Amino acid sequence: MDHAPDGLAADGAAALRHHGDVDAEPGLLDFAVNVQGTGPPAWLRDRLAATLDGLGRYPAAAHDALARESVAARHGRSADDVLVLAGSAEGFALLPALRPRLAAVLHPGFTEPEAVLRAAGVPVVRVLTSEYDGHRLRPGDVPAEADLVVVGNPTNPTGVLHPATDVRAMAAPGRVLLVDEAFADAIPGEPESLAGDVDVPGLLVFRSLTKTWALAGLRAGYALGEPALLARLAAPRPPWPVSTPALEAVIACAGPEAVAESERAAERLVAARAEQAALLAAVPGVTVLPGRAPYLLLRLPEGRGERVRAVLRQAGVAVRRGDTFPGLGPDHVRVAVRPAAQVARLAAVLADALVEVGA
Repeated sequence: MDHAPDGLAADGAAALRHHGDVDAEPGLLDFAVNVQGTGPPAWLRDRLAATLDGLGRYPAAAHDALARESVAARHGRSADDVLVLAGSAEGFALLPALRPRLAAVLHPGFTEPEAVLRAAGVPVVRVLTSEYDGHRLRPGDVPAEADLVVVGNPTNPTGVLHPATDVRAMAAPGRVLLVDEAFADAIPGEPESLAGDVDVPGLLVFRSLTKTWALAGLRAGYALGEPALLARLAAPRPPWPVSTPALEAVIACAGPEAVAESERAAERLVAARAEQAALLAAVPGVTVLPGRAPYLLLRLPEGRGERVRAVLRQAGVAVRRGDTFPGLGPDHVRVAVRPAAQVARLAAVLADALVEVGA
C-alpha cells in the first residue's frame, strides 16, 4: 500500500487528468479510447433524434422520473435509489459534496476520482494492487480511517474483475464505498456487479452508457445508492443537470430488449478479446496481462515503451499510455478490443516498432 502525499506536483496533477481521447487524435487508428463502435445503433439513434423537437423545453421532472424508474426496474431496486447523471464523470465531480475526511483510491485505476478529490483539497491515500498477484484486491490494505473508498470493477486499465465478496468487504460503518462499474455491462452476465445490492452500508455504484452504446458525446449514466446518500451527492447540482436526449438514452438502454442486446455484444467481446490477446501475445517482447474487460493491458520490454508509442503514432496507430495511471510505468500501454482487421494492423505495426527500437 502506498500512502500518497496530500498534494501533487503540477505534472502529477496533470497526469491524473490525462484520458485516452488525448492519445486518439483524428486520423489515427484508435485503440486508445474504450468505446465500442463509432456511434449508437440505429434504433437508439432514432430514439435520440425523436427528442430533438422538444429541445425548446427544459428537461422535464417526469422524464427524469421515468429514467429512474427504468433503471430501478433493470437492477431490481426502488426509483428512489437512482440518480441520473450527465455521465459517470459528473458523479465523480460531485464526490467532494460527500465531505470525506480521507479518501482511499484503489490503483491502478481510473484517475478522475482522485483528480477531483485532490483539487477539492480532500486528503487521498492510494492503495496499490500488484501485477505480481494479478492485481488482486486486498480489502485489508484500505486504511480503517478512510471514510470514502473508490474502486473500479472491472478495473480500468488492468481489466481485472474483482470478486464481489472482496469489494463488499471494504464497506464499513460511516464509510462510503464507491464502485465504478463503467464496464460491468461489457462482461456477460455482469458477474461481481453490486448494482443490485441494497443491504451494503454506504454503497454507491456508478454506471455508464458511454462504452457499450457509443455515447461518449452525449454524457449519460447513473448512480445507485441509498436515497439519503444520493441526496448528499446531488446537493451542489445546478437545475436541469441532465439533458433531455440523455434522459431518453437512459430509459432506452435500461429496457429489457436493450439489456439483451448488450448481453449479446458482451458475449461477442469475450471471443474478440481472446483472439486479440492471443495475437498480441505472439508478438515478441509483448506481455498481455490477465483481465476480462473490453481492453487489454500490455507490458512492453523495459525502457522501450515511450519509443514504441512514438513509432506507433508515426505509423498511424494510437494506444493509451500507461504511465499516467498510478502503479504503472512507461512500458505499460492499454489497447481497446477492436475488430480483427484492425487488430492485425496493430500487431504488425507493434512488431515492427519493437524491432525498430531494438527490443
